Amino acid sequence: MSFEVVSSGQLRQYIEKVERLEEEKRELLESIREIFGEAKANGFDVKTMKQVLKLRKMKQEDLMEQEELLDLYLHALGMVPSGRAGSKMEQAA
Repeated sequence: MSFEVVSSGQLRQYIEKVERLEEEKRELLESIREIFGEAKANGFDVKTMKQVLKLRKMKQEDLMEQEELLDLYLHALGMVPSGRAGSKMEQAA
């Protein structure tokens, strides 16, 4: 194993940049927690909000595929509420 000469100044810069970014990340995560806390205090369900955020990140075609599979699985297990319209796959048939 060969070791190259390490520039301590350059290494220090990288380490300090990462440390600053880690601190910013901690601050952002705390801000997000505060927002969820505020939403919860105003009657919103945080778990559902997180699910919505996850869905909004998905590509439209991936979201549609996931919805169709979920609907298919729910039908197969007899878990579809009686008032719910048929699945997209049934509607297309």
